[in-house]
Order: sequence, then C-alpha cells, then structure tokens
Amino acid sequence: MTTSHSQPNNPRRRQTIDWLPAVFLVVAILLLPAGGNSAALNSLAIVFVSILLEAIPFMFVGSLIGGLIEVFVSREKMTALLPRRGWQTVCVAAAGGIFFPVCECAVVPVVRRLVGKGLPLSAAIGYLLGGPILNPIVAASTALAYAFDWRMVALRMLGGYSIAVIIGLFMGRLFRNNTAIIENGSAPLPAPCGCTPDPCFPVIGGGAHAPACGCHPPHATEAPADWMDKAGEAFVHAKNDFLAVGHYLVIGAFIAALAQTHIERSLFTGLAGAPVLSLVLMMALAILLNLCSEADAFIAASFQGLMPVSAQLAFLLTGPMLDLKLLLMYRSLFHKRAIVGLASLVLAMVFLFSVGYEFIQGLLP
Repeated sequence: MTTSHSQPNNPRRRQTIDWLPAVFLVVAILLLPAGGNSAALNSLAIVFVSILLEAIPFMFVGSLIGGLIEVFVSREKMTALLPRRGWQTVCVAAAGGIFFPVCECAVVPVVRRLVGKGLPLSAAIGYLLGGPILNPIVAASTALAYAFDWRMVALRMLGGYSIAVIIGLFMGRLFRNNTAIIENGSAPLPAPCGCTPDPCFPVIGGGAHAPACGCHPPHATEAPADWMDKAGEAFVHAKNDFLAVGHYLVIGAFIAALAQTHIERSLFTGLAGAPVLSLVLMMALAILLNLCSEADAFIAASFQGLMPVSAQLAFLLTGPMLDLKLLLMYRSLFHKRAIVGLASLVLAMVFLFSVGYEFIQGLLP
C-alpha cells in the first residue's frame, strides 16, 4: 500500500492555523502578571482551568457522537429519517438536541459529521444553534437555576427553537453548502494511515469529488467485519474531530478567563432601568464568558433583581449560539463570510426576540 499525503486546499490558511497556537502562547505569557503568586494570576488560572474542565467532557461526548454517526449512520438512513421538504428538515433538525443532548462545546464536531453525511446547510445551522439549547439537560439546569420558574424554561426553549429555525432558513437562502462550508470541514478527516481515503466523497452542493490520496485503507473499500471494528473506527473519527477543534477551545477559554477576572459585576447594577442597554450588555457578557449551556443559567439567575428578565433571556440565548469559543470553533467549519452572516443573524434575532418580550410585558397589566 502506497501512502501519500494530501495537500491542503489553501496552504496559506493552513499555515495560519498551524501558527495560531504558538502566537496564542506568546501572547498569553506576555499578558500574565509579573508576580508568580499574585492574586490576579491565581484567579486567571482557576477560571481558565475551570472552563476547560467544564467544556472538554462535553466536547469529547460531541466528538464521540459525531464518530458514531459517521460509522453507524449511512447517508441513506439519515435521508430516510429527515422530511423531504427543506423547511420541514430545518424544523426537525433544530429540535435534534432532544435526541442528541450536547452543549455548544460539543455540537461543532457533530455538525461536521452531519454535513459530511449530506445534511443541507439550513438544517445543519438549525441543529448547530438549536441543539445546545433545546435539550433536556439544559431545560433541567435552567429550571433548577430559576427555582423551577417554568416561564424562564419555556421562554428559553421557545426562543432557542424559533431563532434556530429562522436563521437556518435564512442561511439556506443566503449561502450554498459549498460557499459556506469549508471543504475540509465536510470532507472525511485524515485517516489513521496519515492521508485522506478516497471514498468518492461528493462535496456538498457541488459535483466535484474529493481527491484521492493514494492510500486505500480497508475501511474505505469494505465495511468493518463486526461492531467492534466499527466502534474502533468511530473512536478514530472522534479523535480526529476532537483534535480539529480542541486548540480553539483552549484559546477561547483563556480569553474568557481574562474577561471574567477583569469585569466588575458592579458595572451592571446601574443598567437595570435601561432595558435596551442592559440587553446589549448581557449579550456581550454572554459572548465573552464562553459558558457552557448546561451551566450558564446559574450565571443568568444571579442577575435577578439587577437586570430585567429580557436581558437575562438575551444572555441565555446568545451564549449557546455565539461566543468567543464558538467563533473560533466555527473557523474549522465555515468560511469567513458565512461566519459573519451567521453571527449577524444571531445577534439581530436574539435582540429582536428579547425586545419583543420586553414590549409584550409592558403591554400586559
């Protein structure tokens, strides 16, 4: 068997990504306080490690689910499970978190594999945004954080689902799969032999095929002999997905730690009487803090009495759809124009939903 390594489609972009962790390390060292035992350094280290310990298990679960989907779910099976009409597919995909309860740290690897299975862009966006909110784990944590105030649970679930569906439909209209999704994000990841197998994998939205690498491992030409072989192959795919987005998580966690250790909560107390300004501030805070969707409800609930309900709701909806960590992870899946469009739609829709709730509350007696 001859092994030859496939070249990246965009060498300049690949070199930039390879240098990113090194640049991050240099910047991180320069930003650290001079005193090794300073309180600022200790706080930064604790928050940084806490975010990683909170996010990594969920990201691993998402990578594992993505690997299982890649190996055990054929394109024919997935196609048979989804409705035939485009808007119905988006509606079903946005509620996919009910069956695959993963947080935003874990959803990107899953979406990578679903796109590789032929899921259209609109449905992939629906699951990407709705999955981390519309799932039983997040519903339970939100209910517990708000002392079983089911109004907040219902508002979060309804807001997350409706926003995911609307943005999914919009993105499907604005972009095609091949103009929004990076080819390396939808094509098979490198195999254990060190190169990409040649399964005649069609690029989503186009007629081209992935280039052959000259290496044809057994799993690329014939099905594994039994479920143990398939499970091993699923773990290989999970490992590749985990490593593909793991360094983005580390960088995002460090930025979030800097934000949490340098933002004073007292800055928000004077904004309770300005709903629009408080909305913007809470959305910005959600983007900076990079909290997991299973835990962010406890942070939002701590602002009860300090921020209006609409601002808390904006925090709960923004974080699982758009934060610094996700923006970095999205770079492994989407082109820059698609990321800009997705981020703009998320911010606009969350703002409109929260303002609409505030307006309706003002009309009620």
